[in-house]
Amino acid sequence: MTTGAPAAVSLPTASRSTALPGVLLFAGAAAVLMGIITAEALYPVTVHYNTHTSSVSDLAAMRPDNVVRQPSAMVFNATMVLAGLAFAVSVHLLQQEGHGRRLTIPLAFLGLGMIGVGLVPGNHLALHTLFAMIAFVSGGVGALLTAKSHAGPLRVIFRCLGIVSLTSLAVGTFLIEWAPVARLGEGGAERWVIYPVILWVIALSVVLLTANERDAGEIPRMRSQG
Repeated sequence: MTTGAPAAVSLPTASRSTALPGVLLFAGAAAVLMGIITAEALYPVTVHYNTHTSSVSDLAAMRPDNVVRQPSAMVFNATMVLAGLAFAVSVHLLQQEGHGRRLTIPLAFLGLGMIGVGLVPGNHLALHTLFAMIAFVSGGVGALLTAKSHAGPLRVIFRCLGIVSLTSLAVGTFLIEWAPVARLGEGGAERWVIYPVILWVIALSVVLLTANERDAGEIPRMRSQG
């Protein structure tokens, strides 16, 4: 390593140790994206649902009556639970390989929050909201933490995704009546929280999938910071 270079604190390099976690993260993130789209498309046409006023969790139990409507609820809940489990398994595999807390803790809490959202629909509002906030915050923080582990465009991308997600969460929670946020609506503002996190996980999975021994001198590692 060149003297004065930034400390190596990022992602693993061996493809054998990162391929399966990368696949699990990619599959989980893709499932969330496609599951939301599918649940929205299958929502009963007799019930008003739109991305302006309806949150993603309304797919499982539409407010204000909190009625569970199928097949959307089943698709949404199953997607959240399975994707959360995929993230949890990927965390376990990464920990076995010695990768540090900067990578694994946010992913672990993200997986936990998603499993909770799937198991506890919005008609149990307090507990559902707690799990959703765990997922939202851990996803945004995870993007910022992994941004510190990279140089160049990837650092900028991760940092932007984390900032967008956490800023959207803050303004959507505390400034929902502010004109720009009100134009988006609760549903639109929430999607600005969720989709950057999904994009971060997909980008992270690609980094893991493309890591290999040839890049060992170029891709910094996170182990020393764990």
